[in-house]
Amino acid sequence: MEHDLRLRAAARAVYDTVYPTDELAPVGFEEAEKFGTIHYRRAVEAARACFMVRADQGEQLPLI
Repeated sequence: MEHDLRLRAAARAVYDTVYPTDELAPVGFEEAEKFGTIHYRRAVEAARACFMVRADQGEQLPLI
């Protein structure tokens, strides 16, 4: 995913938010990315899902 910097940044934000401590994810984002852990794959999947949701031009998405 190194070629898509926006997706990588989004995946990292998801990963760091969902797995903020070593108790939840035994490795940091870089190690998880390197080894393709389930935590990393789920963060990438969540980031991709977020990119799929977009507002029409001029429309603002509601904040939840």
